[in-house]
Parts: sequence; C-alpha cells; structure tokens
Amino acid sequence: MGPRRLALTAVVLGVLGASGAFGAGTKPAAVVLPRVQYHLQHIDELTQHFETVVTSPCPHFASTDEWELYFDGEVDRVVTLVAHVEQAWREAKQTGDDDVRRAAKAPRKRLEEARTLLDKLQQCAGDNGAAFSQMGVWKKIERQVPQRQAEITQPQP
Repeated sequence: MGPRRLALTAVVLGVLGASGAFGAGTKPAAVVLPRVQYHLQHIDELTQHFETVVTSPCPHFASTDEWELYFDGEVDRVVTLVAHVEQAWREAKQTGDDDVRRAAKAPRKRLEEARTLLDKLQQCAGDNGAAFSQMGVWKKIERQVPQRQAEITQPQP
C-alpha cells in the first residue's frame, strides 16, 4: 500500500482511535496471515477508491437527492474500510508473530493526514448545494462499524 493510500485509510481511524492489545495470541502466523491478508486486500481496494475520490474533480449531480445518494455510498465505504482495519488487527492479535501484527497495524498509521477525504467530500457537497457535519459523519461511522465488522468476519477454520 502506498503512502498516500495509507494516509487516506487513516481518514477514518483518527476519530475512532486504535484499540491496543498487549498480549500475544498463540496461533501460528501461517494460520493467521491469510485471514489478515484478506482484510488488507479489501483495505487496499477501498483506499485506492478514496485516493481517486480525493484526486478527481468533484462529481456534479442534478439534485441534492442524487448528491446525498452518492455521499451515503461513500460513507458506507468508509464504514467498510474501518471495519476491515479493525478486523485485520483483531485477527493479527491471535498470533505473536510481529510481522503479521505490523502488517495489520500498517493501515492505522499516519493519522495526521486523517481529514483529507472528508475535506474533499465537504468541498464536493458545497459544489452540489449540500452540506454535512463532519462530526456527525464520524459518529455515524462509529455506530455502524461494529455491525459491519460482524458482516465481514470470516468463519474460524
């Protein structure tokens, strides 16, 4: 994952914070790594999408309703991104392997660049005659992540 994508991944993590874990799990890295990689692949795909959103001109819609549909879709993608980041870490905690844990934690880094995506969406909202509260969006994301995590969790082998 490139530095810009890592930064965009951090958009959603700055507000939600990172849950720490100090104990090491007992599962072998060979069992845990594929599960972590599953989430990292989704994180990478979503981060690439957000990189495109940030670097592209704002889309313009014929109505506020159309804008809101687009915006809700982007927020839903953020929820999914955060859920995958959290789930990758939850999986990685099952092993004591430092490499697996580092891989799972990598998307959480660079929190200083966390506002890029919402700033862009705020600009686009204005261009489309709409507005939103960034804090309200973060609260919505926070509320929805646990359910999304449950939806994306892989069955245990």
